[in-house]
This record gives sequence, C-alpha cells and structure tokens, in this order.
Amino acid sequence: MLRRWMLPILFLVVGLASAARQIAQGSPVAAVTLLLIFLVGAVLLSPLMFPRSVSAAEALRRSAADGRPVVYWRPGCRYCMRLRTRLGRRAYRMHWVDIWRDPDGAAAVRAATGGDETVPTVVVAGEPHVNPDPRWVRAQLS
Repeated sequence: MLRRWMLPILFLVVGLASAARQIAQGSPVAAVTLLLIFLVGAVLLSPLMFPRSVSAAEALRRSAADGRPVVYWRPGCRYCMRLRTRLGRRAYRMHWVDIWRDPDGAAAVRAATGGDETVPTVVVAGEPHVNPDPRWVRAQLS
C-alpha cells in the first residue's frame, strides 16, 4: 500500500522543504505558491485521481456483463494520468484495475504485453491495447 503513495508523499515532502526554504529567505508568498504547486502535483500523482480500483477478476466479470472496457493502471504512471485526465468523467464508465494492488491484474498485463508491466493497458471486447490513444478510448465508450 505504501508503494502506491510513495511518489505523492515525496512530492509533498519536497514541497514542504521548498516552502520552508522560501520562508527562511523571507518570501512567504513564494512559499505558499510552491507548496500549492507541489500539493497539486501530489494529488495528481496519487490514486485519488482515479476511479476506485477493483480486482482483475471482478473487472473482467463486470466487463462481460456490461461490455465496458477494463483499464489496467498503476499510481504515478504519467501515461495512465494522461489517459485519466483526457477521459474526464467518461473514466468512470470503465473498470480500473491497479496492478500494484492486484497480482492477477499485473499478470494479465504481463501476458498481454509479452512480459512487461506496460500500462495503461485497456482491454476492449477481450482484446488488449497497450497505451492506446485517449481519443480512441473515448470512441470505444460511445
């Protein structure tokens, strides 16, 4: 669990250190600005930005029932973040599997990518697509 939060925590610590340095130099406005920038970065890199993850088995079961795509992702992945932000509210119409929390999800990604854990991997109608273009994914949701 800590592994999922390491990058956001690191961002927050660096932001606090930078803000403390600015305060020591007599620049409280710069300190607040830096702290806000790093705080936003920490939130963007955290698992909080993604819809609630389910297990790979549950995602596949749900996908078979409703036909929605399954997205395998991991916290801190910039390509996952790009997909998530470009999908906007549509992201909630997909089933998300955090491969750092679900070993079966990681195994499914390795099987689809030839042994790598390359994410995001989107499975549409049983067909895996590694790091697809967000516009293509949006089209699949229509």
